[in-house]
Amino acid sequence: MKNIRISSPLNGTLIPLNEVDDPVFGGGAMGRGAAVKNPEGKVYSPFDGEITVFFPTHHAIGLKSNDGIELLIHVGMDTVKLNGECFKPKAEAGDKVKRGQLLLEFDPKGITKAGYQTTTPVVVTNHQDFGDITFELNNQSITSKAPAEDANAGPVEKDEDDAQYDNLPDDERVAKLIMKYVGGPDNVRTAEHCATRLRLIVNDKSKIQEKKIENIDGVKGQFFAAQQYQIICGTGFVDKVTEQFIKLKPSLAGGGGKEAAYAEMSLVQKISRTLGDVFVPIIPVLVATGLFMGLRGAMLSLGSEWDPTFLLMTQVLTDTAFAFLPALVCWSTMNKFGGTAVIGIVLGLMLVFPALPNAYVVGGAAQELAEKGLTWVEAYALPEYAGKTPIPLDLGFVTIPLVGYQGSVLPALVLGIFAAKLQHWLKTFIPDMIDLIVTPFLTLTVSMIFGFLVVGPIMHGLESIVFGAVQSFLNIPILGGLIIGGLQQVIVVFGVHHVFSALEIYLLSTQGSDPFNAIITCATIAQGGAALAVSLKTKDPKKRALYISSTVPAFLGITEPAIFGINLRLLKPLIFGCVGGAVGGALSSFMELAGTGMGITVIPGMLLYMNGQILKYILVNLIACAVGFALTYMFFKHDE
Repeated sequence: MKNIRISSPLNGTLIPLNEVDDPVFGGGAMGRGAAVKNPEGKVYSPFDGEITVFFPTHHAIGLKSNDGIELLIHVGMDTVKLNGECFKPKAEAGDKVKRGQLLLEFDPKGITKAGYQTTTPVVVTNHQDFGDITFELNNQSITSKAPAEDANAGPVEKDEDDAQYDNLPDDERVAKLIMKYVGGPDNVRTAEHCATRLRLIVNDKSKIQEKKIENIDGVKGQFFAAQQYQIICGTGFVDKVTEQFIKLKPSLAGGGGKEAAYAEMSLVQKISRTLGDVFVPIIPVLVATGLFMGLRGAMLSLGSEWDPTFLLMTQVLTDTAFAFLPALVCWSTMNKFGGTAVIGIVLGLMLVFPALPNAYVVGGAAQELAEKGLTWVEAYALPEYAGKTPIPLDLGFVTIPLVGYQGSVLPALVLGIFAAKLQHWLKTFIPDMIDLIVTPFLTLTVSMIFGFLVVGPIMHGLESIVFGAVQSFLNIPILGGLIIGGLQQVIVVFGVHHVFSALEIYLLSTQGSDPFNAIITCATIAQGGAALAVSLKTKDPKKRALYISSTVPAFLGITEPAIFGINLRLLKPLIFGCVGGAVGGALSSFMELAGTGMGITVIPGMLLYMNGQILKYILVNLIACAVGFALTYMFFKHDE
């Protein structure tokens, strides 16, 4: 076999392949070659040939020279998780290339910042066809010697019935043998692949015959990592093997790695995971509008005067997502539970139909009604309270209050789950020829009735309970602040926090100040501190980026992204954040801290305490944030 010399496709420092921090490349399972440490950020073709594979994530390239050298260039370790970020392809699969032609540009600093190594293995995947393989870069060279032949090595012993696969195409043969030796279809729960490996999750590891899998012609190695059984098949070939493997068990076609992990979770973990799957898709829009909402509040509090039309345009930008939050939640919930997304959107919009009294307006009138001794049913008949009270629905034996659910979460979540389950049940017996009309009609009708007759009254009752309890607790020194600060964000989770607006209006009108604002800002920033701790402890760069973007709005007074995207899903951070809120609330109550207005908290809320209380305000916020952050950082393990 002839020896070959190849110019390095990257500039940097050549190192032996066994110094690469990866068992597949470092162990030589992918082939013989070298690696480039601290690469400059450009990949060039080392010879004349063709691009055989250019991965969609652009982190790896397969080349074949005109004289038969098959080369894999894999930029960094685990960089497939970047999904193409930091990479700019300059060619594509199938292109004929010349020596020195630029194939790929990448950002080494960006890759490092994202938490990944940039050391790039360059290996000859058909190394068995050659003798010594030498890579050259400037004055550097690294040679991989051809392995000495083992004179005692005999043919690999195969099962007698393996001969039936000998005449099959290689990809189909390898797939069927792998399926046989991993214990058959019943032992395989999920199947997916990366650039080089078939990744399986199995039910019983003891059924895997590892040695026989390793001896399959076409398999380059196998090992367990991250709860997956990984079988190395090589670039390009692994795609074909995976396709054939899934044909042997079609239910694997959807991947299902996440669902398999879900099946192993406890009930609390399943609930947490479900909440995350529902709310994570809508976090970006809440983050974007929440940031601008906080900025607008700060500017207006500074005395900035805006044209009414321009102010209205900003309100359209910031308020739409929150005003129609039930529609977003219903849509995402229906997606999660396999229902029709558009039904979820319409169902959510029903909860905020313009003809229904706005929840915030109803909450604002509640205190006034209580002072006058009027029930909401009595007030509904008075012209001055038109649109300020629920609409009474008389069922004969009970009167149901109909009200909108602007800004609420729990009703939309419950209805989304109910509607998805109902739709699935209806499809089990409704004939296909009328399914398109009858199923959506019955799903919307039944769900709407359930929402307004069952969920609605329960939520309205919770509002009344919360209003009275908060007002009573607020009058208890220290203890009141401790309880309200500890529970306020839990109430936000249930979507009945709009009642606080009425309380704050009442406090400002009767006392000229708002002590409630000081307490809830501690609860808010404490959740931000807990979410920040989770972000800093998270190693996955994509999760960290999402977590940080969800955390920032909490410091501007918007906690929904942090709560529903991070803390509630992981539970412990929510609890630790509540502890921080309780500590801050108690201190706020002890210092008799009170704002001169309402509606903004945390950083923008500083503007409400310029009357000589700003230092106290900053102090209680720092303490609340520090408690939530410290408890989470010390006692929360991210693998939980």
